[in-house]
Amino acid sequence: MLKKESSLKEKIWSYLIIFSCLILISLWLFQVIFLNSYYEWSKKQDLRKIVNEITEDYKNDTLLNNLDNISFEKGICVQVIKDGEVEYGSGNFNHGCMMMEEPKDKNHKELNNKSEIDDFKQSFITSNKNIESVNLVDSKFNNKTIIYGVKLDDNVYAFISASLSPMDATMKILASQLIIVTIGVLILSLVIGYIISKMISKPIIKINEEARKMANKDYNANFDTKNNIKELNELASTLNYTNQELANTEELRREILANISHDLKTPLTMIKAYAEMVRDLTYKDEKKRTNNLNVIIDEANRLNLLVNDILELSKMQSNIDSLTITEFDITNLVNTIVKRFEILTETEDYKFITVQKKKIMVLGDIKKIEQVIYNLISNAINYTGDDKKVEITVKELDNKVRVSIKDTGNGIKKEQLDKIWDKYYKSNKKHKRNVYGTGIGLSIVKEILEKHNSKYGVTSKEGRGTTFYFELDKK
Repeated sequence: MLKKESSLKEKIWSYLIIFSCLILISLWLFQVIFLNSYYEWSKKQDLRKIVNEITEDYKNDTLLNNLDNISFEKGICVQVIKDGEVEYGSGNFNHGCMMMEEPKDKNHKELNNKSEIDDFKQSFITSNKNIESVNLVDSKFNNKTIIYGVKLDDNVYAFISASLSPMDATMKILASQLIIVTIGVLILSLVIGYIISKMISKPIIKINEEARKMANKDYNANFDTKNNIKELNELASTLNYTNQELANTEELRREILANISHDLKTPLTMIKAYAEMVRDLTYKDEKKRTNNLNVIIDEANRLNLLVNDILELSKMQSNIDSLTITEFDITNLVNTIVKRFEILTETEDYKFITVQKKKIMVLGDIKKIEQVIYNLISNAINYTGDDKKVEITVKELDNKVRVSIKDTGNGIKKEQLDKIWDKYYKSNKKHKRNVYGTGIGLSIVKEILEKHNSKYGVTSKEGRGTTFYFELDKK
């Protein structure tokens, strides 16, 4: 069975009232109901300390000098008996301080009148005990008293008594005060609890309302609550950041769909058009038919490359594709990849400059690093300047090897450098069909290098070109 839901305001309000009630109940328990018990316990603890103090004073021969002060300051009666005679007495020991009470434990005796007080003294003296206590109660006035008997020496005994006056009058005063306090606290709890619950719940309600907008893909939501609660401000800041990231993701999703649709549509259109041309027009002309079929094959290859890149990126982002780390020559790998682009040197006057001829061994997944270098060179080909120059550098550092690919194009604005790793990101926000690649090459590069825990990045100056780089561990 589901529990009934309550609003945050109601929860906070009810918790504050419950907390106030618990405090009031505690006050009633300790200030009224258990006051007598606590008072008696506290008084007995004080008497035990006084017994120890009297014992120490007797050992130091200062007892008789200090008894008056002790008796007056502590509100007790003291009687010292030596060789059966009263040597010292403060207060009316038998009447002013001595009352009678029911015994509190098995060691206590029940005494009913004054004669039994003398019997207790005599019994203690003859018992050869070092210390003994008895609780007394005056049946007429219901006043409680406690007596301690202490053996100070062979024939010297001290008897200390203190009144445990009932706290009935005090409890009545406290009870009347607590009634007023209880009513006042409950009223204040209701008022203050309502105000506090409203203050705390108001920004949370606003955040919840804005979160619903965000859930409905309204990315104009604003979570700023302008309150002085640190945690709520941090939550609002986090949600604002999340909202902005979701907005960027949604925009990127639309761009990706549009760009993939474009990249899929273009080769499919070309394949369809040239296939129809072969079927209807050039099927008898061998040369034209061959050219048309080559266009179909090229467009099919481009389409296949796009699909493979999308699958590759999807596998890496899903952690399906694992790395196989081996030792290989990075210089030889760079030279091998550059040879694949020699057709551009012959047909379109591209210039590929490699800096580093020495063998350098590194650790990594050779197939994945091959894909990184190929994609970076393809990217440089697409964006290099009119001189059609691409420079590939392999440089040894302390325990790393850095590979850099530089073009001579228009460069990238500083504020756009972090975004170029996004799929299909273009600085002018318009899709441009690449000479080589599929538009998601840099995203694949990023995923591969992050799986290698490799340092990578890009530097660029507007009008002077762009350099992509990454580092691998040197063997």
